[in-house]
Amino acid sequence: MSNTTQSSARARIEALLDENSFVEIGGLITARSTDFNMNSKETPSDGVITGYGVIDGRLVYVYSQDASVLNGTIGEMHARKIVKIYDMAVKMGAPVIGLLDCAGLRLQEASDALNGFGEIYKAQALASGAVPQISAVFGTCGGGLALVPAMSDFAYMEEKNAKLFVNSPNALEGNTAAKCDTASARFQDENTGLIDGIGDEASILAEIRQLVSILPSNCEDGDCYGECMDDLNRLCKDLENAVADPSIILSNISDNNLFIETKAGYAKDMVTGLIRLNGLTIGAVANRSVVYGEDGQAVEEFGSVLSAKGCEKAAEFVNFCDAFEIPVLTLTNVTGYKASKCTEKKIAKAAASLTYAFANATVPKVNVVTGSAFGSAYVTMNSKSIGADYVYAWQDARIGMMEPQAAVKIMYADEIAASKDAKGLIDEKTAEYNELQSSALSAAKRGYVDTIIDAQDTRKYVIGAFEMLFTKREEHPAKKHGTV
Repeated sequence: MSNTTQSSARARIEALLDENSFVEIGGLITARSTDFNMNSKETPSDGVITGYGVIDGRLVYVYSQDASVLNGTIGEMHARKIVKIYDMAVKMGAPVIGLLDCAGLRLQEASDALNGFGEIYKAQALASGAVPQISAVFGTCGGGLALVPAMSDFAYMEEKNAKLFVNSPNALEGNTAAKCDTASARFQDENTGLIDGIGDEASILAEIRQLVSILPSNCEDGDCYGECMDDLNRLCKDLENAVADPSIILSNISDNNLFIETKAGYAKDMVTGLIRLNGLTIGAVANRSVVYGEDGQAVEEFGSVLSAKGCEKAAEFVNFCDAFEIPVLTLTNVTGYKASKCTEKKIAKAAASLTYAFANATVPKVNVVTGSAFGSAYVTMNSKSIGADYVYAWQDARIGMMEPQAAVKIMYADEIAASKDAKGLIDEKTAEYNELQSSALSAAKRGYVDTIIDAQDTRKYVIGAFEMLFTKREEHPAKKHGTV
């Protein structure tokens, strides 16, 4: 038993885990420092409750910072408790969940606290790719502690009271929290790509429970599948109407319409998330050009292009899936790269990172071309040429170097200039080019598409592909790691 009283930190753990499953570790630990009259201060559990329990019967390790004890600040023993939880989680192969509410370093412990920060960072780094790491911010998470959710695989923020920052808004030249609250959940959700979702405390804890239920426990665990109660051959009608917003497609083809979108508020032109197909957890990456509201009306529109932020978001997600042996499904609808001065600063590097992520991933990879697939942007999106194991295309998909009409205007520039019926010539040559070089059929004849399918049959075909690929084994040339 712990010597702590009931607190919000403990209540969060109890709400997160299965009932009566939490077992506390280190409940009697207190601060060792006696400097600055610390010996006269009570520090129950040294401001962090640590232990293990289960979510849907699956083992997880959890720590929850207690802001009622020295504002939840991190000192020597506080950090040591968190590191202990990480050590146990890696040994046992179970996820780590951190519930953050902390004012930062404990000033009274100075260098001991600073060393503790470093030990937490190291524990996270060693656990990365070994066990899933999930963080949720419920209060303050500032300064060096902001690296903790940034080093996690998934992170969430409470929408009203949570603050996440390296430098507080008022410390930024020319800014105040009233002008632009860079520490707010809304800012972090839409502008930084650090967090996967925001909401009230109850909804965040529910999302974490759902996430844990669909993820593997570790990088060697094959338990990221469950019983499928859905029809494997279920037709998904009218999918072609959702080409612009693939989140609708993913929800429709998934078992019982389960779709957990990650980083939904950030880089909305790229959709990433988790679905289930025949009970198997699948990572999904898709191009989006329109966001539809609940009334079916478009609320945001993007070009069918790759942006730097979208590439970074997708690359990070593909790397996570590959680390934890989660197969990847791609829905491709892209015509090129976003063209703007701001994007140009990062797009080449970002696109290279996404290309590398797909090419480097050894998990089963399936691509479905749902709309357009033009130029090197298509190559980047998990094409056959960079390692997709199986490529489907919807019947009306277009695959090629560029828009047929644009290609015709370049190829036949002289003829068009000399023609008395330029429009007629353009239309004629466009139709010819489309048939020979830009149709799904022309790509299939060259082996770049394996099968052309009806949109409504997408679910049963991708299930079949992942079943066939279930025993895939692939090795890369011997090396320590890549450098892209």
